[in-house]
Amino acid sequence: MQTANVNLPITITVRHEQVTDSLRDYATKKIEGLHLDYPRIIEAKAILDVQKNRHIAEIILFCANHITIEAHTEGGDMYASIDETIDKIARRMRKHKTRLMKKNRPHRNESIRHVEERYFNESVLDHPADSDTDPEPYVIHPENISIRTMFKEDAIMQLELSDRPFVIYRSARRGTLTIVYHRKDGEYAAFDIAD
Repeated sequence: MQTANVNLPITITVRHEQVTDSLRDYATKKIEGLHLDYPRIIEAKAILDVQKNRHIAEIILFCANHITIEAHTEGGDMYASIDETIDKIARRMRKHKTRLMKKNRPHRNESIRHVEERYFNESVLDHPADSDTDPEPYVIHPENISIRTMFKEDAIMQLELSDRPFVIYRSARRGTLTIVYHRKDGEYAAFDIAD
């Protein structure tokens, strides 16, 4: 789970008022404090405006997967407007995450398959290649992995929500077994495997 937004580029614009360091720091800390695990925030913009005793705080988040979340609040105090806007943003992020989790969820009557992990010791190197029998696997730690039918976007979200290095799933579009994983550069990669 994402606990902090590290090195998040935040742009704070103040209109019709002098920007103070305390106001800038307050808005920055509130935006950095959004620690929801999905969607991942890429960039944030805050526009703080004062018009005839009306304090307007608008926050726009640019997130991964081309998601933009924005909210604005009008009040009598800028700090209270920022707080209320952050609350709205957090609610919209949770709503978006819940909507994605419910979207295209496989039905309960679909069977769940399990893939068995197998490890081999060094004796498999001496096993003849033209043999009719497979070498006997050496079990280190058995673990069943459930295979669900889902879309690639749902699998990426599942990967973000778990601490596993990969997610294996049946593609809802193509019907093939697919593995999606994190690359070293931070992007995602996927490849199909044979059934």
